[in-house]
Amino acid sequence: MTNVAPRAVQTKSPSTVRSRNSSIDLSQRDLTLDIARVFCVLLVVAIHLMMVGVGFDADGQLVAQSPSESPLGTQPWFAGVTWAGQIMPLFFVVGGFASITAWRSTVRRGGTAADYVRNRVLRLAQPALPLYIFYAVVIGAATIAAIAPELLNLAVQGAASPLWFLAAYTLCQSMVPTMVRLHTRAPRLILAALLLGAVIVDYIRHATAIDEIGLVNLFFVWLFAQQLGFWYADGWFAARRWWQLVLIAAVAYATLLPLTFGGLYPFDMLTNLNPPTVPLIALAVAQACVLRLLRPALARLMNTHAARAVVFIVGSRLMTVYLWHLPIILIITGASLLIPGAAPIPGSAAWWWSRPVLYIVVLLAVFALSFLVGRWEAPREVTATPPTGIVALAAVLSFIPSFLVLEFFMNLTLAVAGSVLLTVSVLMLGRWRTRATALA
Repeated sequence: MTNVAPRAVQTKSPSTVRSRNSSIDLSQRDLTLDIARVFCVLLVVAIHLMMVGVGFDADGQLVAQSPSESPLGTQPWFAGVTWAGQIMPLFFVVGGFASITAWRSTVRRGGTAADYVRNRVLRLAQPALPLYIFYAVVIGAATIAAIAPELLNLAVQGAASPLWFLAAYTLCQSMVPTMVRLHTRAPRLILAALLLGAVIVDYIRHATAIDEIGLVNLFFVWLFAQQLGFWYADGWFAARRWWQLVLIAAVAYATLLPLTFGGLYPFDMLTNLNPPTVPLIALAVAQACVLRLLRPALARLMNTHAARAVVFIVGSRLMTVYLWHLPIILIITGASLLIPGAAPIPGSAAWWWSRPVLYIVVLLAVFALSFLVGRWEAPREVTATPPTGIVALAAVLSFIPSFLVLEFFMNLTLAVAGSVLLTVSVLMLGRWRTRATALA
């Protein structure tokens, strides 16, 4: 027994020790991007809260509206607002900045592509695992209880809709080492190639009327946005004068006019989200410019204790907030149906006035939940990094569940299958048994 511990310590590889350290060089961290990331997620929560139209009508009958029929979705001004409110491209731009910074830090410490991808995939797969298990339990119990299938499907599909992000982001993060190498060799060429790929995919999709073809743009559109984050990290946007950034953003937004008014794409940018389309590339360019223009103001804001506190509290729980906010919204909305007067007619003045209160309640509930599930946000690596092939396989297993939810919507089968695949992925990445550890 006394010899076991020393042998176990000696068999730990350098990559294991490195992987437990922060993957980001804090000396190069731009705190204005942290507040941008937090803002994006909090805005997503607000939009989803206003798109859940559930309550009682004047006759006391239950009203459950789909997102397109919700009070927010039916507002005549809403589609125009999405040109600014569709901020997922910005999230991928900011993620690109963080990714290239983390990758370069990994390389400086002697890490490999497998080390980086393992860490990043774990950061996505681990928080998703308890959510998939939650859906499997809830949907299974609701099915056994014979709850109305139509209502159950509407609730589950709506609650699980944000899971598309896991598929897209897992794909992008797994490609970071490769995309950084391409960016270093030919930054303009790779950006142009991604844009051309997105245009070709959209053309084939429209020509064939097969929407599923558009899913290929999970690769081209979101990698383009991530690649812009590389440019941001390398100082390209910082080197532009303010009027140049304004001009670039204006041109990017102007390209949306012929694309949307010409009938090629929906005017509503939320509709352009899945499958992702070329207009999101225009938004990514414009939003990257706007982010840079706002940097001085954001930097002053981040010098305040209040802003730093909010960014720390929300930022350290960002995946929990994003993944769990819709289930929490639906649970709280369902509970309000049991309280007389707490579930007004969707779209009424009382309903709109209740949104700010519910927003605070939802955030507090997610904050409380984070003490239970938030621990899954930090990777638990206990062995050396697995071989590259194993890391790649685990990344694919992590990608599959959310991609299937994106294509077919959440149901009991996908919830169970996702729980199994994510469990296998997490175990492969976090508890890989090398020959040395097996002999220890």
